Amino acid sequence: QVQLVETGGGLVQDGGSLRLSCAASGRTFSRYCMGWFLQAPGKEREFVAAMYWSGNPMGYADSVKGRFTISRDNAKNTVYLQMNSLKPEDTGVYYCAAALSYTTLLAGRISSWGQGTQVTVSS
Repeated sequence: QVQLVETGGGLVQDGGSLRLSCAASGRTFSRYCMGWFLQAPGKEREFVAAMYWSGNPMGYADSVKGRFTISRDNAKNTVYLQMNSLKPEDTGVYYCAAALSYTTLLAGRISSWGQGTQVTVSS
């Protein structure tokens, strides 16, 4: 089982930027597809971005394409989500997730969740 801890959330103005981090630990973490999900107020958790530790493939929700970038630092066992041009609709709790494959992650079959980090974008 892999353990995940997110950091980096906060309050930012419309158009601003934030970088979220997800530190992973545990056995066989390198086999997992890593992703980010957003749970906006009153809504279900939804997919934002994902990638393998190998760097392939990468996928993004249409709503964040061109604004968000997922990346990883294998030496630090950390996955990042760089969020630029933030909008009020990006507000919510961001969760890091690990799944056995990109397909299972998109299907919501998650092996491990982080505790979540709050992002608030003010207008």
